[in-house]
Amino acid sequence: MLKLYDGGLDVPTILETWYTEESKSNYGAFIPFIGTIRDEDDIEGLSFDIYEPILEKWFKAWQEKAKTRNAVIKMAHSRGDVLLHESSYIACVFSPKRRVALEFINEFVEDFKASAPIWKYDLKNGKRIYALDRSTAIKGSGLLGVK
Repeated sequence: MLKLYDGGLDVPTILETWYTEESKSNYGAFIPFIGTIRDEDDIEGLSFDIYEPILEKWFKAWQEKAKTRNAVIKMAHSRGDVLLHESSYIACVFSPKRRVALEFINEFVEDFKASAPIWKYDLKNGKRIYALDRSTAIKGSGLLGVK
């Protein structure tokens, strides 16, 4: 399950929903990762643009990988502006065994940072400024990956 939201994420509600959805699925592990906007470099927050068709394809491939490990992966991400100390990203893995969930969430989050078609902007003085120094070129992206 992939869900996109406008603005900051309501972490308690999303996690409770996911937990309730899977509570009777007999999974022994529920491992979430929550990304929060840090106060650094005098930013007011971050802003995100997402190319949804590629993100959906990327996420579907990860869902297939999860199935091969008898696990489930879920993800929520923000579009637009997210202010300091709000969450912009939640991922979680449900698995019968903790080791699978712990390893899988790490692999997923690392690949997300490297491959997801999401562009990040700093919010400073009411302006969106492309965060080039904290961006990763997406493999095969051509001009979109040029720094």
